[in-house]
Amino acid sequence: MDLQSLPIWAFILIGFVAQMIDGALGMAYGVSSTTILNGLGVPQKFASAAVHASEVVTTGISGFSHWRMGNVHVDLARKLVIPGVLGGVIGAYLLSNLEAPWLKPVVAVYLAIMGLIVIYRAFRSKSPRHVRSWLIPLGFGGGFMDALGGGGWGPVVTSTLMARGNEPRFTVGSVNITEFFITLAQSVTFFLALGSGEFLRYGNIILGLLIGGALAAPLAAFAAKRLPRKPFMLLVGCLIVFLNVRTLIMTL
Repeated sequence: MDLQSLPIWAFILIGFVAQMIDGALGMAYGVSSTTILNGLGVPQKFASAAVHASEVVTTGISGFSHWRMGNVHVDLARKLVIPGVLGGVIGAYLLSNLEAPWLKPVVAVYLAIMGLIVIYRAFRSKSPRHVRSWLIPLGFGGGFMDALGGGGWGPVVTSTLMARGNEPRFTVGSVNITEFFITLAQSVTFFLALGSGEFLRYGNIILGLLIGGALAAPLAAFAAKRLPRKPFMLLVGCLIVFLNVRTLIMTL
């Protein structure tokens, strides 16, 4: 398919829908948009580069909106951001120089299990808490997988934290605001590793995703604050399971 023949509003629509999901649930912008781009014939390294370039602005807007609405737990965000940036940079550099298709089914199985745990937690009466253990390896792994797969920071980090009992509202807000710094570092790495010409080849995709995501980000943050805890967790868990079972089926 000739991507240049597609109108920019098509990519704006993709960005809007993906950011509504990501901003409200803390995940799946990269997963959903990268899946569509791959289906249109965009190679994985360029799909990931385009998605993360567009996310620099959308995650900034989303993160700021969550902070303004009191959805961010500062201590949690601070402990995730540095290892997340490091993992993201390493993952982006590796993807720029090699393909890693074997990672997709492995990550899909792990995330589907996390989704089932989130659904299980929704039916348990448990006081919310702030998990502080294992945040460094979680942040590093989330950033690394996010860069390689074109998405995954939200599903890896959000689903793990919520499965361990973290309050959904603060988990979503904290994960969203740290994602800005991680996508910025990844985009710079892709730009340097791929070269400006290759990086900007899909500029129409980047612009469309950026506009659509920017329009959706404030609305998604409002939705995250208003959704009640149990339906919120059920929606998150079902989304994780659905997306990753689909990914697993497509890769086997």
